[in-house]
Amino acid sequence: MKTPTTRWLRCLQPRPDAATRLICLPHAGGSASAYRAWPQLVGERIEVHTVQYPGREDRFGEPFVDDMATAVDRIAAEIAPLTRRRYALFGHSMGGAIAYEVAALLDRRGLPAPAHLFVSGRQPPVHHRGGTVHTWDDDRLGTELLRLSPANADLLSEPELAALVLPIVRNDYRLIERYRPGERTVLPVPITALIGSDDGELTVAEAGDWASYTDRAFRLHEFPGDHFYLVDRRRAVTDLVAATLGAASVPPLSTP
Repeated sequence: MKTPTTRWLRCLQPRPDAATRLICLPHAGGSASAYRAWPQLVGERIEVHTVQYPGREDRFGEPFVDDMATAVDRIAAEIAPLTRRRYALFGHSMGGAIAYEVAALLDRRGLPAPAHLFVSGRQPPVHHRGGTVHTWDDDRLGTELLRLSPANADLLSEPELAALVLPIVRNDYRLIERYRPGERTVLPVPITALIGSDDGELTVAEAGDWASYTDRAFRLHEFPGDHFYLVDRRRAVTDLVAATLGAASVPPLSTP
């Protein structure tokens, strides 16, 4: 990972001649490194940036942010300078909700809209369900992580690692479970929703309702897998993103 350029954003591999900046927002408990393989997969025409939430990786020890409004405001402020060039947003799970709210805030502030919004493994705000997972003890929280994906067993089998990760997960659950969506903002942005076929967190019908949050094109793609389908289907997902953004045909922009 390259040297951070801002407090909340990391440019994983600078590409000055890229046609599009892709800004990725991780899931609850996730970090910037979740997207570390993406620059090599999306191609030279896309420059991948990813949000680094506080309290993890190179921001370990910083106070958590556990409310949506604060996170969205701070992320939007750092994305704002990047909107002078063509950009897109991709968010998975909690990151999908944050990506939508960031796009809505940038729209209210009169800044250029993203070329595309990708929301993965996340129901639209109209179907938002709160929850109390953030109040559960470590054992019960660990069981919830296993329900979402058996792959989390490796993390939970190492007590020292689990002791580091579970507070991060709990904080992020607190953020998303206390999130209260405001009035619907219909974005002037094409939206693509992505879902795992065995995701117990949302249905295809719910994901399809993202169509009512855009006045542009909408597409829904279903992939084999659970809530974290995009780990095993990384190549298919990044191919879809690159094709959607037309990375091979869009000329580079020289504007900073």
